[in-house]
Amino acid sequence: MARDKFKTLTEQMYYILLCLRKERCGTDIMKDVSEMTAGRVKIGPGTLYNLLEQFAGAGMIVETGSEGRKRSYVITEEGQRALRAEYERLLLQVKDFEA
Repeated sequence: MARDKFKTLTEQMYYILLCLRKERCGTDIMKDVSEMTAGRVKIGPGTLYNLLEQFAGAGMIVETGSEGRKRSYVITEEGQRALRAEYERLLLQVKDFEA
């Protein structure tokens, strides 16, 4: 099951899945993550495409189309569950800090 492999997400993984709540291609993901995080999180093409392949293999995203070398993806229900679980895990960390 994908959940075991992705029990916790790296910051890059989290933002990729967050971006894929809407259909996007790789170039858009890199641009959107940088904008969303004010440049704090950067994802290079090698890392991005490796993670996209892993996410697709785990059923967390699906390819929705391709035009030449440009491929588009969107998050699946499995990916949404992993994203939600990571969000809740991060909230618990914040709560622990505030305690």
